[in-house]
Amino acid sequence: MAKKTRWAVIGAGIIGAAVAREILNRHDSADVTLFEKEDNPAAHQTGHNSGVVHAGLYYEPGSLKATLCRRGVSLLTGFAAEHNVAFDECGKVVVATGEVEVQRLHAIHDRALANGVPDIALVDRNGLREIEPNAEGLAALHSPHTAIIDYPDLTDALVADFRVHGGRVRFSTPVKSVDHRGGPAARDTAIVHTPVDAQEFDHVIVCSGLQSDRLAARSGQRRTPTVVPFFGQYFILDEAHSNTVNGLIYPVPDPKYPFLGVHVTRRIDGGLMIGPNAFLSFSREGYRGLGLNLPDSLAVAVDPGFWRFAACNMATAARELPGVLSIERFVAEAARYVPSLAGADGHRATRGIRAQAMNRDGTLVDDFVIDRAGATMFVRNAPSPGATSALAIAEHLVGIIDGR
Repeated sequence: MAKKTRWAVIGAGIIGAAVAREILNRHDSADVTLFEKEDNPAAHQTGHNSGVVHAGLYYEPGSLKATLCRRGVSLLTGFAAEHNVAFDECGKVVVATGEVEVQRLHAIHDRALANGVPDIALVDRNGLREIEPNAEGLAALHSPHTAIIDYPDLTDALVADFRVHGGRVRFSTPVKSVDHRGGPAARDTAIVHTPVDAQEFDHVIVCSGLQSDRLAARSGQRRTPTVVPFFGQYFILDEAHSNTVNGLIYPVPDPKYPFLGVHVTRRIDGGLMIGPNAFLSFSREGYRGLGLNLPDSLAVAVDPGFWRFAACNMATAARELPGVLSIERFVAEAARYVPSLAGADGHRATRGIRAQAMNRDGTLVDDFVIDRAGATMFVRNAPSPGATSALAIAEHLVGIIDGR
């Protein structure tokens, strides 16, 4: 009997879970271990996002984001249907409230067409009201196939499917480092070190999200791009507002700012949510209260890339700070294009934290970034639409190792 090829996947967020499952789907002879430092999957970014399945409107044509998002939607939709994961193709409008935004909307439309987004359409004020009677704007871009999903439930289903097919999951097992082993006379392998043991694998794929730069550095790889955490607050509206919108309502992104802006999002449980904003987080994994973590804060303070970014983005901070401090200002931002939400009540939800990769010159890393060192592959950056693209990212990573 042929010796089984040993694989390790580090991180049981949606991307790590999808990668582990993909390995077993492709390789009957694989022995796969999925490592996760928490006691459950989807504990961090996957379990703290807006639940949107993106159609691929904004991404640079030909980029990994664009190609893997479109493929990811198809794979995700099929998997969700097969495994009874809640999924709702509720649609989305991007609303322009001024003439400058109308011009930007046309540019987004052109990019969406280049990315192959199906049934995308520009509509005028009357067309917008037919889709979203409570929305106000001069024009809008309608993406009828943008959807919402329960990403933690989807990740649970991926992990369950992985286990059914013989995969091994080690929860509550943080990985300290991955060491390279190999040379001219030997095939490359990698040693995964945990607090309790060290194991050798033929292939290791690291999907460690908010800790991706640290684990890469502890494994002897370059420190950049570094992760700078940005939190996003969400506000869940009272049940009385649940039927205010039919789908998702987004503002037109302003190219002066690095993030999309506050949007109105239907939840898969039937509720309505606004957010997220975006502001520097003082912790990579602090989802409640002040979220202050001294080592995480110091890491930002000594990051030269962050200070270069900050120097160029004071206007962004000034725009976002009022919504951080005041629920009323936060809601007012959404009411610009859904006026009936003005003064709406509700409650704060657990915040999300985005692992924003940043270069030393202060520029944000926009596309997915994948590094390879011997037998180990590091996913260094997988921001939105990372969750939407997860199953396609898995295909892509395993395909690279297989030489495809």
